[in-house]
Amino acid sequence: MRVEIESDDPERFHALGTVYLGEEHRPFRVQGARLHQGRALLTLHGIADRSAAEAWRGVYVYVSREDALPLEENQYYHYQIIGLQAVTEEGEALGRISEVLTTGANDVYVIQGPRGEILLPAYQDVILHVDRASGRMVVRIPEGLV
Repeated sequence: MRVEIESDDPERFHALGTVYLGEEHRPFRVQGARLHQGRALLTLHGIADRSAAEAWRGVYVYVSREDALPLEENQYYHYQIIGLQAVTEEGEALGRISEVLTTGANDVYVIQGPRGEILLPAYQDVILHVDRASGRMVVRIPEGLV
């Protein structure tokens, strides 16, 4: 199975024991992995041939949280951001983060709340503080954005 790499460490596929395919996170044991032309080629137990692999075309390949690479300070996985309550530095509740859009330059957080949909770029001067324990993200809305 040929996989587009979205990880900062493509070599990590060699160390994975199990991956999870699609939104239902169906587990597959990794039998082999190698890199080829910027992609990972995975051999998964239960996917024996090309037609079986075709059934999984276009789905995401996930790893368990235990296998996720550690992040630097002030970096977060999307699942850690989605669901947080966004509030301004003045304390105004903007709503919950419903989605993270990945762009070429930076992520964009989609907030659904009383003002409707707000799209905030994940810049250091916009995202002031993330407190996962309390489920809050303190933000500064750039002038002219809303």
